[in-house]
Amino acid sequence: MLYQNGIPTKEDIMGVTPSEERFAKGPVAIVECFQKIPCNPCTKACVKKAIKVEPDINEVPVVDFDSCNGCGLCITRCPGLAIFVVDKTYSETEALVKLPFEYLPVPQKGQVVCGLDREGKELGWFPVVQTFSGGKKNMTWVISLAVPKELAMEVRSIKVGGYKDGQ
Repeated sequence: MLYQNGIPTKEDIMGVTPSEERFAKGPVAIVECFQKIPCNPCTKACVKKAIKVEPDINEVPVVDFDSCNGCGLCITRCPGLAIFVVDKTYSETEALVKLPFEYLPVPQKGQVVCGLDREGKELGWFPVVQTFSGGKKNMTWVISLAVPKELAMEVRSIKVGGYKDGQ
């Protein structure tokens, strides 16, 4: 399916998803990069050395979930916008999902945004908890959303311009 429509299968996603045991320890990066291409900026960005591309640069990145602290620096360095951080310890009912974002205007803390799944389907409106810029060189922003825990592995984008003031 991935090569036909760009959408990973459930099996693809399960292959890169941490265990519930790991999710219970705090934020963790999830790399949804499924194509073997020469790319490794995520490995250079990770100060914990939790992301590896081995044996050569053409392999897909693999996360050592036990080493990852979910800082999100790798999100801003991925040219494919394929890295997300999920924190299921955020609250009793919500998870924090950190998403890459490269459009204007950038949503602001306190606004609510329309969250989308991998196919672009609307999943609901979620509050923006935090935003931070990847810097002047790459211009990728990280948008942190509070989403219901059951949607933590589903929300993967936001609708551009689909923002409104929080309620």
